Amino acid sequence: ELLEPEERALVRGLVINKFRGDAALLTDGLDWLAERTGIPVAGVVHHFRDIHIPEEDSVSLEPAGASSLASSAAHPDAPPAAAAPAILDIAVIRLPHISNFDDFDPLARHRGVALRYVDAAAELGRPDLVILPGSKTTIPDLAWMQQRGLAAAVQQRYRDGAAVVGICGGYQMLGRRLADPDRVESSITELPGLGLLPVETVFQGTKETHRIEGAIAPGAAVGLLAGAAGLPVRGYEIHMGRTTGAGGMGADAAGETLTAPLRIHYRADAPSAGLSDPDGAVDAEGRVLGTYVHGLFHNAELRQAILQALARRKGATLPPDPGLDLDREYDRLADWVRNSLDMELVYRIAGLERSFDTP
Repeated sequence: ELLEPEERALVRGLVINKFRGDAALLTDGLDWLAERTGIPVAGVVHHFRDIHIPEEDSVSLEPAGASSLASSAAHPDAPPAAAAPAILDIAVIRLPHISNFDDFDPLARHRGVALRYVDAAAELGRPDLVILPGSKTTIPDLAWMQQRGLAAAVQQRYRDGAAVVGICGGYQMLGRRLADPDRVESSITELPGLGLLPVETVFQGTKETHRIEGAIAPGAAVGLLAGAAGLPVRGYEIHMGRTTGAGGMGADAAGETLTAPLRIHYRADAPSAGLSDPDGAVDAEGRVLGTYVHGLFHNAELRQAILQALARRKGATLPPDPGLDLDREYDRLADWVRNSLDMELVYRIAGLERSFDTP
């Protein structure tokens, strides 16, 4: 009823979504909706509790301290939680403007891994791995980390022996300095980084957005990437800013060993013949890794290699990863929605003739 008349004319059906409870209790309400609006109710879609697809909003992230084991156990291929105790503790910094947080969904589903999202230094604890995720506003989020003591806490965890991974904006934060002279992101023109990698980032107005394919560089197969040399990587870039100091193998100006962990061989919408672009940086010990590639942990072989490398540092071995067939999950969701709606009405609204039976 809040829509303008020309907008209301476009509405041909109503759907009650993510309903929790007894749908029979809605009957009177659905009849009232149809009578009041003159628009049919196409169906009621119940909340789907056991499905593993990327969430659309970061409000869905688990609260600090929550283990991923319960959600892992809910997966049809996963064992009960009691059969897969947490071997690895992974903490993701929940930035105010966190982006692409579905990068870490595969970690949350992995047996023996407890994934936590934290936004306070006191919650960080002593994780095996700290992840700095992508950010829509990198420098302001880094300033927020510094103000809350999280930046110092991450640096201390590194000194205590934890591994650190930065994805996109998180990679930029791992460097020595972030500069935004043209105020592309915010009014903050410069900020010191965490200093865990000898790189620097300058923000620019052009955003890079590409699907990529590549492989782990042989010279980077140490520490977190031990045993990962040559493994294929697929993902995507979506970032502003240019990071320098990690142009290839060897040392930077200060003599610190730097290795680009990834070589990109294909970049969508860009010339790729003979392409071998370095991406990211890893320290000599292989305990700090930064990359611009989102979707890193969606590469099953690479994910397994990184997690097993972390487990070996503790003298442990992770259970096998059952993996996840996203196509199957989307098929399950499609079946769930199809069985919840009046598909005859949906086809009529769409102006389509049904020439087949829906299973």
